[in-house]
Amino acid sequence: MRREFAVVFAVMSAFAVFDANPVFAVDPLLTQGNIPATPGAGLIPDMQGCMFGARGSPISLMEAVGRALCHNPKTREAWADVKASAAAVGVARAAYLPTVSGNWQGVRDDSVTNVSNHPELSSNTAATVQSESVSLNWVLYDFGGRSAALKNANALLEAARATQNAALQAEFAAVAKDYYAAQAAQGALTSAQDVEHMAQQTMIAAQARVERGIAPVTDALQAQTQHDEAVFNLTKAEGDLQSALGALASDTGLDPDAGLVVPAVTATPPPTPDYDESVALLIDEVKRTHPGVLAAQAQLEAANAKVVQTRAQGLPSISLVGKYSRDNQPASLGLGIPTYPATGHDAYVGVQVTIPFFEGFGRHYQIRQAEAEAERQQDVVDETVQKVALDVWTSWQALRTATQNVTNSDATLKNATLSFDAAQHRYNHGVGNILELLNTQTALANAQQRRVQALADWDNARIDLASKLGRLDMGDAGRE
Repeated sequence: MRREFAVVFAVMSAFAVFDANPVFAVDPLLTQGNIPATPGAGLIPDMQGCMFGARGSPISLMEAVGRALCHNPKTREAWADVKASAAAVGVARAAYLPTVSGNWQGVRDDSVTNVSNHPELSSNTAATVQSESVSLNWVLYDFGGRSAALKNANALLEAARATQNAALQAEFAAVAKDYYAAQAAQGALTSAQDVEHMAQQTMIAAQARVERGIAPVTDALQAQTQHDEAVFNLTKAEGDLQSALGALASDTGLDPDAGLVVPAVTATPPPTPDYDESVALLIDEVKRTHPGVLAAQAQLEAANAKVVQTRAQGLPSISLVGKYSRDNQPASLGLGIPTYPATGHDAYVGVQVTIPFFEGFGRHYQIRQAEAEAERQQDVVDETVQKVALDVWTSWQALRTATQNVTNSDATLKNATLSFDAAQHRYNHGVGNILELLNTQTALANAQQRRVQALADWDNARIDLASKLGRLDMGDAGRE
């Protein structure tokens, strides 16, 4: 029997080593399949994972988004929540299995008994006593407590997965916003450089006319003032670009001084909306499919399961119990008789019924607490549905506006360019005046900046609406 006992302890020790050491991590209850391989899984292709080569120069939106989804603390937190929820499912499944525990004890027992006036009855013994035991407990039936706990854990896992998806969508949109902001800042810098060059040419032309005596000195002074303002705006544009690039670098897990470069905003043809469905259909869809709504609904299912679980925990349970123990406690026939080496064992197996008759009304209030939590979670679902519907409406309107402004800005830029060219020609030939030239120059500078901003706003509005619908994927990042 001692050999069998040693085998039991060896097996139990092996399980303990595997369970405690991550090097030997195993997944006997099959929960790891619910964990994404990387923080960005679901949006980043599996074959790529979170492995990136040398940073692109200029960096593409797809690369910036990929790096951000893998390295941003918010997406990694959501990934860790999924891991924790998957482990909780394993805990709930483990409740269906028996528990086996072992105990071993080794002591040095020194026992002295002095009987007054009867030394022949006194004793003085010393022995090394060992005892070992194995206990089994297996819950056979508990009125649905374990099934409710498993349902709760599965629902929380679904909520964590949906929350992770929502976090990925939100981070995607945030990175895209910063990316387009950097592109707009780059375009604003280019425009500021062009304006400074135009102002310089105007200043030179005005000074030449003054020197020839065909224009008053105020023309040169006004042109000089305009050029000074252009230099000021150019310096500010350079600083704004560096700030925007620093924010983008931080999004991607890099230091702000990483020295990112983004491509310029290109003048694409007037875009058309990506979403042919009416806004009413989009709102109806997002109420059912948005990750935030799915997460809230899963949380509601978990809360309802928690009510059932709390009730079941106050009901009887039936368990299979068993124990085997042995020891080598020395035995004696009575006072004054020496002890003799001995061994003993005890074993039992049976059924145990546990009935919680009274728990001080604690269970009653725990149930009420769980029911209140379920009610609160229903309100969270309703609030989430309202929010995503409003978000889609707002983003859809923003996309419509941005689409129209792309067309408007193109027309404005063409007209401003023609006006400036005409005014410059008139001034150079002594027909126009300096105010006309400076006004058209300012109008052209504003038109150039509005054009760049309109294109960046359209791209951002497109990404934002896709995010609000929960439709973002890496294909959207490829459309630059």
